[in-house]
Amino acid sequence: MYRDGILVEEDFPVRDISRHLADPSSTVWLNLRRPTRAEFTEVGEELGLHELALEDALHEGQRAKLDSYRTHHFLSVYAVAVDADDAALTMRELAVILTPQALITVCKDAEFALDEVVARWDRTPALAAHGVAFLLHGLLDYVVDGHFAAVQQLEERIEELDDLLFAESSRQIQTIQRRSYALRKSLVRLRRVVLPMREVVNALMRPDLKVVDGPLLPYYRDVYDHVLRASEWTESLRDLVASVMETNLSVQANAMNLVMKKVTSWAAIIAVPTAITGFYGQNLPYPGFGHQWGFIVSSAVIAVASLMLYFAFKHWDWL
Repeated sequence: MYRDGILVEEDFPVRDISRHLADPSSTVWLNLRRPTRAEFTEVGEELGLHELALEDALHEGQRAKLDSYRTHHFLSVYAVAVDADDAALTMRELAVILTPQALITVCKDAEFALDEVVARWDRTPALAAHGVAFLLHGLLDYVVDGHFAAVQQLEERIEELDDLLFAESSRQIQTIQRRSYALRKSLVRLRRVVLPMREVVNALMRPDLKVVDGPLLPYYRDVYDHVLRASEWTESLRDLVASVMETNLSVQANAMNLVMKKVTSWAAIIAVPTAITGFYGQNLPYPGFGHQWGFIVSSAVIAVASLMLYFAFKHWDWL
């Protein structure tokens, strides 16, 4: 509990929240980690929360959104992280309920790092007097910075593919295909989280909601700017991954064409001795039949025709 921007009490029972909120200068933060329905129902009754907000807070897989009720607002956000090994995206869902004097966070994933959020609050004690808006800003700032960091890490992974893009090794080609697919999948999941945050942060700054007061408005605009940059960056990376995948397919197609040209060239060269020896192997008399000079002529024709074809294909860059 904060009173006039100063932390005055921690770890008190839920049943004492309404008593503390009777003081207009008090602000309460309540965090619940994977609560049971009975525990959350107690909180709802204590604070007079809408049943739909309680239901959304308990069920996983909610879209990043902001729902407004008569006395409070419901907010759903996702913190993200990129795996260091395979670029897989990890998402941790957090439900937030805002009242004029209370911030309730429901961690649907036990590994949601709220300690970092608390550290951000402690670094800016001068803003703590703004109550719930101050606490919410620290939370959103942490979440959006995580989105921004994830986009940056994914961009670095895409840049690593440039060094492998024109590799001739079949193993590296398979690596490019696997990594490109993983990056595209991560970017699609990240886009589902980042894009709705534009509407969420923009709606929070609306004057009619009375969530953000004047002094904190520039801080929320800074968060909104980061959201816009992250969303635009995500869109551009999706196009870049698609370009990498298309380029990889083009490189493979060009390599296949080169192989086919070489195979065709050698097949044409091999066809010369096959045709000549096949002609001289027939059971009918032919020029030079039964004479040594016939063998010499046929061998010379084979050598000259094969060499002419070889140098012709070499000149056309088929070999």
